[in-house]
Amino acid sequence: MAHLRIWKFRPPADREDEFTAAYSSDGAWARLFGTAEGFLGTQLFWPAEPGGWWMTIDRWQSESAFSAFQAQLGTEYRRLDAELEGCAGQEEFIGAFEDVAAKDGNIADT
Repeated sequence: MAHLRIWKFRPPADREDEFTAAYSSDGAWARLFGTAEGFLGTQLFWPAEPGGWWMTIDRWQSESAFSAFQAQLGTEYRRLDAELEGCAGQEEFIGAFEDVAAKDGNIADT
């Protein structure tokens, strides 16, 4: 089963390139997460309409893998968050989810 953590963002227009570099699948956040066991990857989605919300989905093997990351690398997480202050603009944690497809195999089309 995969554990997903989903965030939405509205970066300042003049910082979208910086935001993309930091939050993409090979950006600063993904590199930090990648030092932890159980990290599966990050996806960045940009809005289809100007001024819309951007979204990230961080995938972990389990909630416990994410918790272990927090315990082991919390200081580095806070340092990077401070370093990128303002880059993300508005941000909101959508929530944590478990990937049903990963649990049950494929989801049948209805």
